[in-house]
Amino acid sequence: MKKLLSVLALFSVLALNAQTKYESAMQNGFAKLKESKGAEDFQALGAYYERIAEAEKTQWLPFYYAARHYTIAAFMNPAADKDKAANKVAELIAKAEAIEPSNAEIYCLKQQTAVMQLVVDPMSRWQTYGAQASEAIAKAKELEPGNPRPYLLEGQYLMNVPEAFGGGKAIAKKLFEKSLELFASFKPLTALHPNWGKEQAEQLLAACQ
Repeated sequence: MKKLLSVLALFSVLALNAQTKYESAMQNGFAKLKESKGAEDFQALGAYYERIAEAEKTQWLPFYYAARHYTIAAFMNPAADKDKAANKVAELIAKAEAIEPSNAEIYCLKQQTAVMQLVVDPMSRWQTYGAQASEAIAKAKELEPGNPRPYLLEGQYLMNVPEAFGGGKAIAKKLFEKSLELFASFKPLTALHPNWGKEQAEQLLAACQ
């Protein structure tokens, strides 16, 4: 019995150490994010999280953060091949979704990926990728009505759409207000789960005044 307890205790210690190592790596990424300023920094951060994902194949969050930061890098770099970046992000999203299906945060990533492809040639792509973006946001809202990020992303997208096509600052303003209303009570599931967007929503709302 003592041997059994010793073995169980050893496994518990090993599991705790493994979890701590994973959490430490993730938190280190959050620290790197605070220092990231340009496209190259976000590209490097995406690669950092992708390495964590390769080591922690049962965790969806590293795939999520890798995809998110590659997306930010592509948006920030005017010369980036956004279709190539979108394909890379789509692969990471698929891996995250295989672990964590029906997740609002992942659908937010899908919306951003669609918008990234749309901006390559808005005139010829808006029907295809605009529809994909709208569907992804609608699904995110359905899955997690209290999540503020779908409203933030929808507002950010519609803010840049002409009023004749259903966009404009007036519509975006209401979405940013809704996002901030939800941010007031939103709590991430853990310290590692997504918790970004409040400052961005505040800045964008101010730009709509």
